[in-house]
Amino acid sequence: MRFLRAAIVVLGLLAMAMPAHAVQPDEIMADPAKEARARELSKELRCMVCQNQSIDDSEAPLARDLRLLVRERIAAGDSNGQVIDFLVARYGEFVLLKPRFTPHTLLLWLVAPLALILGGIALWRRSRRRVVAGKQDVPPPLTPEEEAKLKRLMAAEPSPEKY
Repeated sequence: MRFLRAAIVVLGLLAMAMPAHAVQPDEIMADPAKEARARELSKELRCMVCQNQSIDDSEAPLARDLRLLVRERIAAGDSNGQVIDFLVARYGEFVLLKPRFTPHTLLLWLVAPLALILGGIALWRRSRRRVVAGKQDVPPPLTPEEEAKLKRLMAAEPSPEKY
C-alpha cells in the first residue's frame, strides 16, 4: 500500500514537471499532420524576446505572432524549409535556436572547439615546461674549492644545541 501511494506521488510530480507549451487553443490547426509540423518548427525557432526559449515554449506576444505566422505559411502550402527560410529572411539567423553551418556562422561553430584545442595545447606546453624546468633545477656539483669553503663554514658554525 505504501509503495502504491509513493508511486502515485512520484507519477504526479513527474506529470507536473512536463514542459508546458504556450500554444493557445485558438492557434491549433485543424489538420493534425500540419499541427505536428507547426509544433516541430516552433521548437526550432527562438523567441526574440525570451532568447533562450523556443516560440513553442514562450508566452511572449511576439512568440505567439511567430507561431501564427508559421501556421499561416504551413496553411499556404510552404514546406518546412520554405517556412524557415522565410523567417530567416525576415528576422535573420538569430531566429534559429540552432544556427545553420554557413560561412557567415563559421566562427560561431568553430570558436568552442578551437578554444578547447588551444587550451589543451597550452596545458600540454605548460606541463612540458615544468618537466624541463624540474630537470634544470638540479644544481651542478660543487667544485673542490666550494666544498672546502662549505666544510670550513660548517665547522665554524655553532651547533643548534647552544640556543
